Amino acid sequence: MTDLPALIAAFTTLFIIIDPMGLSPIFLALTSGMTTSQRRIIAVRACLIGAVLMLAFLFLGEALLGFIGISMPAFRIAGGVLLFLTALEMLFQKRQERREDNVSEIHHADDPSVFPLAMPLIVGPGAITTIILLAGQAEGAADMAAIAAVMFLVLLSVLLAFLVAPVLERLLGKTGLNILTRILGMLLAALAVQFILDGLLETFGMAA
Repeated sequence: MTDLPALIAAFTTLFIIIDPMGLSPIFLALTSGMTTSQRRIIAVRACLIGAVLMLAFLFLGEALLGFIGISMPAFRIAGGVLLFLTALEMLFQKRQERREDNVSEIHHADDPSVFPLAMPLIVGPGAITTIILLAGQAEGAADMAAIAAVMFLVLLSVLLAFLVAPVLERLLGKTGLNILTRILGMLLAALAVQFILDGLLETFGMAA
């Protein structure tokens, strides 16, 4: 696992699944109305939380979910439901309305760094499954360290994508951003439904 081709393959797989560039406009929509410094804090916090979650799944994997009685299908369904609620807020501009009431302060309940950014957008079912599979291929501490390095490189690319998101906002303007927010809300809703369907299919498949 420590050979270069295997590490490149691991990085590519995780990069494609997380899709940093695809997350950039979603980050932009979720932090609409915030200042540059607030967005920077959200971006760093989301990536740090994502790193902790990735390390937890790397070293504990399925044992962690099993210990607290959560199966991967259940995780997919729960993540899908929560993501769908966020998508509804984006579609009807509820987040922006709340932020306009107090743009100088980020309320804890309105902080997207943990949900949905860190989980399930950065560390979602696909990323968790990939990390667990990579850990299963590891042979010793050196391999685990190499996988951890790959994860941090992917997270660094996510952070960079988040930090350049304001450039996109300036190009779009307020009207363009509102349109983009609703489009992304639809895409997030579809993604949420897909998470739920995948979880249900896995559940019925296991039951069968």
